[in-house]
Amino acid sequence: MIKRCDWCLGNDLMIKYHDKEWGVPNHNDKKLFEYLLLDSFQAGLSWNTILQKRQNFKKAFDNFDAKKISKYNQKKVNSLLQDAGIIRNKLKVNSAITNAQLFLEVKAEHGTFDKYIWQFVDGEPIVNKWKNMIQMPATSKQSDAMSKELKKLGFKFVGSTICYAFMQASGMVNDHITSCYRRKELL
Repeated sequence: MIKRCDWCLGNDLMIKYHDKEWGVPNHNDKKLFEYLLLDSFQAGLSWNTILQKRQNFKKAFDNFDAKKISKYNQKKVNSLLQDAGIIRNKLKVNSAITNAQLFLEVKAEHGTFDKYIWQFVDGEPIVNKWKNMIQMPATSKQSDAMSKELKKLGFKFVGSTICYAFMQASGMVNDHITSCYRRKELL
């Protein structure tokens, strides 16, 4: 039997996400923006809730196109707030627009968002050695630093816990437990 991280068990969608995406080093700006947007909507909710609505988010937010999202007007915001397929939180919807604008600014300044964001782990994934999920932290000194810098730039919903979840999703951190088959595959 394949051993996986406990958090994904009992749900096919979570298992698929765990097996294919979580912890895989990602340097694609479009995908990094998708994780940033989804993680910001996760604040106060479970990742399972976000994954269940991921396709709805993709459709509602123009396939996570930062350029399009950065230009959303009040009519589009009102439409999003009526969309039962996503999280209808006004602050989070507005933050997605702000974050898209800032994402594009960071990208313009650094060439890629990837180049900017991966500096918080010196360009290499941090590989942790947790034996179980209880040992896994919700934040790290790197997520603290990332959160502080993103907030300084004006990003919203980027607290240290959200940044740490982003780091896990994008593979900046390999937090697969030591007995999980994916941990070894990602070394």
